Amino acid sequence: MTENEKKLLQAKHRLEEAQMRDRQKERKARTRRLIQEGAILEKALPQTTQMTLEQLEVFLCEVFKPIR
Repeated sequence: MTENEKKLLQAKHRLEEAQMRDRQKERKARTRRLIQEGAILEKALPQTTQMTLEQLEVFLCEVFKPIR
């Protein structure tokens, strides 16, 4: 393997590592946002804490369905 090939391979690995870090940051940011939104939902509508996910989905769809 030539020196240029080694440098190219190293650069490729650095890029892949940077992309993995970015994906991980995005996942953590999304998880944080979802947790915060869920906390706001529970605070605004405490009755939703006793619902299953399916019941919550039906409830929210009914409450926020568009008026036609």
